[in-house]
Amino acid sequence: MILDDILAHKRHEVATSMRRRSLDSVRSEAFRQPTPRPFGANLRATTGSPARLIAEIKRRSPSAGAMADVPDPVVLARTYQANGASAISTLTDGHFFGGSLDDLRAVSQAVTIPVLRKDFLFTEYQLWEARAAGADAALLIVAALASPLATPGNADELDHPLEDGDPDLDIARERLAHLLGVARGVGLEILVEVHDEAEAAVALSVNAAVIGINNRDLRTFITTLDATERVAMRLPRGTNGPVIVSESGLHDLAAVERVRAAGAHAILVGEALVRAPDIGAKVREMSGTVLVPGVTDAHGLHQSTSAALDNPA
Repeated sequence: MILDDILAHKRHEVATSMRRRSLDSVRSEAFRQPTPRPFGANLRATTGSPARLIAEIKRRSPSAGAMADVPDPVVLARTYQANGASAISTLTDGHFFGGSLDDLRAVSQAVTIPVLRKDFLFTEYQLWEARAAGADAALLIVAALASPLATPGNADELDHPLEDGDPDLDIARERLAHLLGVARGVGLEILVEVHDEAEAAVALSVNAAVIGINNRDLRTFITTLDATERVAMRLPRGTNGPVIVSESGLHDLAAVERVRAAGAHAILVGEALVRAPDIGAKVREMSGTVLVPGVTDAHGLHQSTSAALDNPA
């Protein structure tokens, strides 16, 4: 499976990072970062308003191959912010997705909206690494944490080959609960990703505040918006419920409206944006925002506003 291939490679990658730089050094840099920007609160769309958009910096993927040349992620990130994105997802996996922690550092310093580290994270080290690079939030994937390959350890243990095997959601729950606790100490919010009802139950059992429903099954890479519709109906609604994010397979406004109707507060979109002939226009379409003429922020970026605002959903 592709997920197993990614996790096997990620183990070696993390081990290499640990040998290159100590955890104490990474922690020291993390503590020097500015106060984290609010991630979940920025994504809770209100009744009658468009879905909030997490715009993703994405060069390629195992399923779609090469998507776009992104020579300067800062330019793309500022375009996203200027046209109405509520947060930015930055892929930091290099081998499979063409991203890097350098992308994350540059983007975090260039924008004022929250930035998510999107990667296959299963160790405390990676969470500290995310914050040290300026991330305000990080992704934890239940399907990945359920794998035998997501066993954490020191550099030598991570370099020791492991056999793949059947996912174990009980183990995923333990790992997720532990890493959520670590994230609070690190200063990161967490987007907990699920793709079916069983994984959603794991996320709810540890009181995940932001739950992403991936319409793409990471084991098969089959994509269907039915995933958001099925899973969202099992999640609590209202201001006390989690922020619900629909991820993958969102290419046009009709798809966005479909998952919004299912209960998603926000959407995470990468491919449709980076492939668009006019990226700014596509961001405005997917986020339902309009530019405010003559109003700019501290970076000289035009400000945008949601097309409609009402009471929290």
